[in-house]
Amino acid sequence: MAGLKAGAPTPQALTVHEQSRVLEVGFSDGATFRIPFELMRVYSPSAEVQGHGPGQEVLQTGKRNVTLVNLEPVGNYAVKPTFSDGHDSGIFTWDYLYELGQKQDALWAQYTERLAAAGADRDAPMAAKGGAGGHACGGH
Repeated sequence: MAGLKAGAPTPQALTVHEQSRVLEVGFSDGATFRIPFELMRVYSPSAEVQGHGPGQEVLQTGKRNVTLVNLEPVGNYAVKPTFSDGHDSGIFTWDYLYELGQKQDALWAQYTERLAAAGADRDAPMAAKGGAGGHACGGH
């Protein structure tokens, strides 16, 4: 897993806002981002969400009301959130949190385009996974 890029901004403050469902991250370069839990969840860097290669991303739905139940440090370079839907396999590096914060408008637009293209609704429950603990890697 890649660590921090040399000279990259590092978090100075992490605040979980449960009411508004955002993670507020203040970085050393003065930037502060309020990243919605839903955005973090649908763009989780885990294989469960990202797939095992380009084009294998799994479109996430039904995550509007997801909350953070835990936020665990990973070394000095990342955090591992546990979401209320049980998802806990994404490691969010400082670089990735910065990118999510900086590009969240474009990422929201991309997400809504993917939903529309799939004929899916943001609030639709996720389809059940096939098999015990497995996930489908076939198809499109």
